[in-house]
Parts: sequence; structure tokens; C-alpha cells
Amino acid sequence: MLETVNGTGAARSGGRHAVVIGGSLAGLLAAQVLAEHAERVTIVERDRLPDGPKARGGVPQSRHTHVLIPGGQRAYDTLLPGFCEELMAHGAPRVGAPSDIVQWQGGRWFRRTEETAFFICPTRPLLEWLVRRRVLANPRIELVEGTETVGLAGDATRVRGVLLRERGAAAVGREPRRLAADLVVDASGRGSRAGDWLTAIGAEPAAEETLETGLAYATRVYRTGEDSDAEPHFIVPNPGQTYGAVVLPAEGGRWLVTLSGLRGAEPPLDDRGFTEFSERLPHPITRDWLDAAKAETPALAYRTTANIRRRYDRPGRRPAGFLVTGDAQCVFNPIYGQGMTVAALCAVALRDALADTRRTPTTRRVQKAMLDASRQAWDISAGSDKNMPTATGSAARSTLADRISGWYLGRVEARAPGDPAVGRVFRDVLYLSEPVSALFAPGIAKAVLFGPVRPAPQEPPRRRED
Repeated sequence: MLETVNGTGAARSGGRHAVVIGGSLAGLLAAQVLAEHAERVTIVERDRLPDGPKARGGVPQSRHTHVLIPGGQRAYDTLLPGFCEELMAHGAPRVGAPSDIVQWQGGRWFRRTEETAFFICPTRPLLEWLVRRRVLANPRIELVEGTETVGLAGDATRVRGVLLRERGAAAVGREPRRLAADLVVDASGRGSRAGDWLTAIGAEPAAEETLETGLAYATRVYRTGEDSDAEPHFIVPNPGQTYGAVVLPAEGGRWLVTLSGLRGAEPPLDDRGFTEFSERLPHPITRDWLDAAKAETPALAYRTTANIRRRYDRPGRRPAGFLVTGDAQCVFNPIYGQGMTVAALCAVALRDALADTRRTPTTRRVQKAMLDASRQAWDISAGSDKNMPTATGSAARSTLADRISGWYLGRVEARAPGDPAVGRVFRDVLYLSEPVSALFAPGIAKAVLFGPVRPAPQEPPRRRED
């Protein structure tokens, strides 16, 4: 149980200490929440963290395109009031949807009607730095850098701390040291070793659901001329057209261009190959954009894109006092732009579960709340990926329910480009600001089931509609 960090039991002796494994976004935001319940929170991070908005080795995707969608904006502002305004004050561009975007999805171009939502386009290092600066200003939160977690202290009934070892040659051969804690939260990311740690103390690891398409992408930084009319655009892949492109601005006058393809058709990294790969897309808009811009960096590849969900919410012989959050719990194909948002949604779920005076915040109950916070993102990411021709893994099989919902969502996607009302709700669900049930509201369901497919632009719309 988690009573020791929520004000009862052993906590009365003044020993409330929580340890968060990983200084990721998920770890930082979890620490921010736990500082309201524990007297001391220690973040254990294997990297040495940069002093400023700089990329770090522990986040290999940090140099690629990132967006903070509306559901994430709300969550970050809930946890760190005023955060999104601060992010934009540091230069992160604001992009209105659908007014500011040229978008191809489901084989059609979207009308650029009045803005109904917006997203923010920071680089990952900027967003991480601003979160880290806010969180570590809390005197209850301590950061231990350059230190690796190598195991859990305790047994199959309760975790009582972590086993740590400093990184570097000087630490080779040394025995791990024990850091006692009332609660341990694993926020170590996609490569979490929690399954091994649990096995070592006689507990059971979580069952994993996996879905892999072999999607690979490459990103390059560009500059445009001062008189350029360059605009953001998306080309979203689908089972019949498996190549994608994302072209978005970032702070400092930069643009990030990400091209993607499936297994066996990965975008090349050389200058000519990267540019020519864009000719595989269904329209020359991206090739034309690249020809008019100037590359500032080489292209960088990213290949680790499987969807993985670890079901810590399900019954099993697992200890009290151990939680898993962020990518260590549920990780998505990064092309959908959900990871930074889900990290914050899980922290909000943790906050709400610990603050709920109606129920005792047991380990399993809190873990379930955090998994529920990631469920819609999983349904979107894994639901889309299982339709791709290269999909493999334990979650790749389509059920009857999948086929029924897929039929309905296919009708939604067909109407969203030309029908502003359907398009608005479609975006709200994809941006995690409304539940999937919003797509079944009476007015939307009527348009989807009985309404016509309205005309959409035949070519990329270069102007916003009046």
C-alpha cells in the first residue's frame, strides 16, 4: 500500500521518503506530485544532466520533432501553473489547427478552417530544461546524478528502497549501496529493467503487450529565408500509403523535418538520399519545401518505435510501494506525438489518486489510475499501427470490436477533412483533450453515419479559409 507517503502508518515517524528512478519528464513530474505527500523525494538519474536546453544521451529521440498537444498543455499547466506560457515565452512556436497546417490524412487534404485548437512546437531539450528547472526548485526534491539503479530493496510483499551504483570506471567492482524509501517509482523509460528487479526479489514482472511496425524515421534541422512563406505540414501514413512527413517550426527560427517509412523502406541519412526520399510521398509539397530551405544539420535516424504496454495494473505477485509511470509503463510509436503528454497525464492521475480522500491509495489502485491515463493514447497509436502491413507482436491481432470501431472511425476520418464539425472533434480526440466518446455524440454520429463526405481540397490548401 501507499499509506506511508500519504500521511499514515510509518509516515508518522517522519520517515516519508520517495525515490523516483529516472530524471525523465515522467520522473520529474511524478516527483513534483510526490513532494506534496512525502517529506523528501530523491530523483536518481544515470546521466549527468545539462545546465540548459541541451540534448542528453539518455533521451535518444530528443533531437527529433516534438509537439505538445492540447491534452498535454492542460496537464502541464495543472502540474506547473503557467508552464505553457513560459514555454512560448522561450520561443516555442504556437501552431493553430487546422488554420495554420497543411495536412494530408486518409488520402485527403484537410480544409484550413478557423482554429479550434493549437499545439506548441518546442524542441525536447527546451521543454525538459524548463520542467527540470521548475521541479528542482522545490526544496523537498533532490537530484542524484550519474548514478544507476541496479535493483530494488525489499521483498515480494513490499519494496523498501533501491540499490544504486555510481556510473564510471571508479565504481567498477563496488557493491551497490542501498537507499531506503517508503515508495519507489520507476520512470526509467522504454528500456526499464523493472521486470528483472522484481524477479530478483521474488516478485512477478508485468505481462507485456507489444505492437511493432518497423517504422523508422529521420529528422533534419533546416532554416528558411527571411522572406519565406514556409508553412507547417503533415503527411500522415496509412496502410495504403506508408510514407510520412512532418514539417514544423521550433524555437530559434529553426524548422524540423521528419520523414518516415516502414521496415525495408527507411529514410536514408545522406543529403541527397534524405531529400530524394521525400519523392515517395503522395505529393511534392515536401520535396518543394526542402528545395527552398537550407539544411543546418545532418539527418539523424530513430528506429525504436514499437508500442509496448506493461500491465502492472493486472493481478500478480508484486510488492506494495512500487509504481511504474511514463514510458516504463506504456510507450508509443513516437510518430504520434503523445509521449510528452502521457507523461504529464500519468502524473495528474498520480496526484488525483493520492489526493482522493474516499479511497485508500493502494499500489494497485494508483497503478491502474496511471495506466488508465495512458489508455486513449494507446488505443490511438496501437489501433492505427495494427492496420499497417508490417504489424507484428502480441497486440497486432484485430478483434471483432476492433473491426467494428475501425469501420466507424474510417467514416469519421473520411468526413473530417471536409466537415469542420467532425474535424474539430476528430482533432480533440487525437490531441487527447476529449475522450473517444466525443466521436459518438448525437450530432457527430448523425454526420458520420448518415451525412455525405463533403468536398475537400484537391491540392494542398496554401491559404486559410476566411
